[in-house]
Amino acid sequence: MEAIAGIGKAGLLSSAAATLGMRLLRKRGKGGAGAAVLGAAAAVAWFTRERGAPGAIQAVLFDLDGTLVDSNDFHVQAWDAAFREGGHVVPVEAIRGQIGKGGDMLVPALLPHTTKHQQEALAERQGEIFKSRYRAKVKPFPGATALLQQVHDDGRQVILASSANQGDVDHYRRLLGAEKLVDATTSTDDVSTSKPAGDIFAAALAKAKVDPAAALVIGDTPYDVEAAAKCGIAAVAVRSGGFSEEVLRGSGAIALYDDVAALLGGYGASPITRRA
Repeated sequence: MEAIAGIGKAGLLSSAAATLGMRLLRKRGKGGAGAAVLGAAAAVAWFTRERGAPGAIQAVLFDLDGTLVDSNDFHVQAWDAAFREGGHVVPVEAIRGQIGKGGDMLVPALLPHTTKHQQEALAERQGEIFKSRYRAKVKPFPGATALLQQVHDDGRQVILASSANQGDVDHYRRLLGAEKLVDATTSTDDVSTSKPAGDIFAAALAKAKVDPAAALVIGDTPYDVEAAAKCGIAAVAVRSGGFSEEVLRGSGAIALYDDVAALLGGYGASPITRRA
């Protein structure tokens, strides 16, 4: 856990995250507002460092699929169906190994010779299949809502930061009964590039108005951990998404739990409650 201490030293990572956040906001025509938000966040981060603040986690950025809700296998099935409809046979295990990425990153990884138009069409079709056939079958993992409640009750921001589209994020927020617990959400609708790029977490930092050292990511795939690292955020991994301990630790996770119920059970000693 000591590995996460000092991440924000001298404000270097804060500046990098702010720059990335500004690029994202400019893409969406919100550069002016973004400058004010990120500038204020940077000022707060500098002030707390100068005052010797203890470095408590202020915002927890939660992935959704495979972390809070049991949906990864359904996404695999939806991708398999979309690929087959498009005349592509991709091994199911290969698809499973890419779950956690958005369609913009997953399709070219599996079908590198397809055109941009074909990739977008496949991703759109997967979303349609998932929504019509599988989304209603998705259930929250045990302990998911209780963990969000605990983080909220402790005065920390709860941010949902997912490679899903905003429609799915809103559906899961209702499914979790977390409308009053969630402070903000980010999705592929907010950015141009999904995980493992850092865009989604950079957008989440901008919305939470916190320094990377004051944030923590909870995710189930190596792509969550990699995306967090690109923003200077430490990440805790859960095995509920199907990735092995070796893969998750190899990606740089600072701590590993079987699932969110196990994280809730060990909450008091978890990185969420750490102080630098």
